[in-house]
Amino acid sequence: MKKIAMLGSGFIGRFYADSIQGYRSKDKVVSVYSRREESAKKFAEDYRCSHWTTVMEEAIAHPDVDIVCIALPNNLHEEAVMLCCKHKKAVMTTKPLGRNAAEAKRMLLAVEEAGIFNGYLEDLVYTPKFIKAVDSVKAGALGRILWAKSRETHPGPHSEWFWDLEQAGGGCILDLGCHCVEISRSYIGKDIKPVEVMCWADTQVKPIDAEDHAIGLVKYENGAIGQFEVSWTFRGGLDLRDEVMGTEGTIWINSFLRTGFDMFTTGKGGDYIAEKAESNSGWLFPVGDELNELGYNHMFMDMFNAHDSGTDPKETFYDGYVVNAILDAAYRSAKSKLWEPVVLDIWRGKEGLTKESHLVSYDDAHYLIKEEMTHYGDKKLILKHKETGAISEQIIK
Repeated sequence: MKKIAMLGSGFIGRFYADSIQGYRSKDKVVSVYSRREESAKKFAEDYRCSHWTTVMEEAIAHPDVDIVCIALPNNLHEEAVMLCCKHKKAVMTTKPLGRNAAEAKRMLLAVEEAGIFNGYLEDLVYTPKFIKAVDSVKAGALGRILWAKSRETHPGPHSEWFWDLEQAGGGCILDLGCHCVEISRSYIGKDIKPVEVMCWADTQVKPIDAEDHAIGLVKYENGAIGQFEVSWTFRGGLDLRDEVMGTEGTIWINSFLRTGFDMFTTGKGGDYIAEKAESNSGWLFPVGDELNELGYNHMFMDMFNAHDSGTDPKETFYDGYVVNAILDAAYRSAKSKLWEPVVLDIWRGKEGLTKESHLVSYDDAHYLIKEEMTHYGDKKLILKHKETGAISEQIIK
């Protein structure tokens, strides 16, 4: 049984608590911190939590607590992590790890120096569809991964602090891009070094200082490309999609907006349909089990099982730091309109990779460009001569 201090009593803290106290059925939030007394009291009442406080350190230092779950605005992550280090409490934090790579690096080094368990709560790499897909990729079903794209778009976040640049540290790139970058990075290989980023970003709709729409490309050292599409301006709900392309296959995933559950209603029933749904009438696309479909159940199972066994979870502060470094490069690129290098002061993956050869020999004299079966029954080969470069066709009856 894990006894948890929940830091934060809002939207994400409640999602976390629903999963923590539901999936393994033996873990318990025993202390909750909130900046507002009424919120702390309401959370404690709803989740039968024995202790609540408006003093962060009091929740962390509570003698019954053995692991801390940070569900706070981005600007409070570092303070909370440092208090966990002070009191030698295991810690898990919501994404992004920091507002930038400098903050993330300080937190990473602090937890490692303190010798405490650290988990990065990147739920979208724990969704059932993603887990199945990435297992297929690792088994070689797609061959060499060439391109991985992840998209997350919706009408905008729930709480006021997200819209404040100082508290949040950025707009949709930081809020949603952290998901997309780690998804693509997982498909390509987390030990493959990201080297540079090209990003477009703009504030198209919302009256805010940060960006509300962005598209980015991340080059990896082995020649693979990651792509993210993020927006707080998308109308129609929460759109989560992945596409992965390899030399031997392709994967398409639609994780949330179109789930195979379609419903029409006049709106006379319940008000809540799914996270970030914009309407409760007309044709709707409910989600059967949001906690599971969004990855929370598998995420906390991994975190707590790893803590039990004294091992690292699948996602640690190091992963959060790498993601922050990639997003820093995206922000620089959005301003410079150039490819910007990913600055990684700490890198623990492979080094010195080059782009893998894409050449496939057909015979001693030719490379194979393409092989196809025509509608009239002939097999056609498109070939390139190895010495002259001449392109030719062969028909095999």
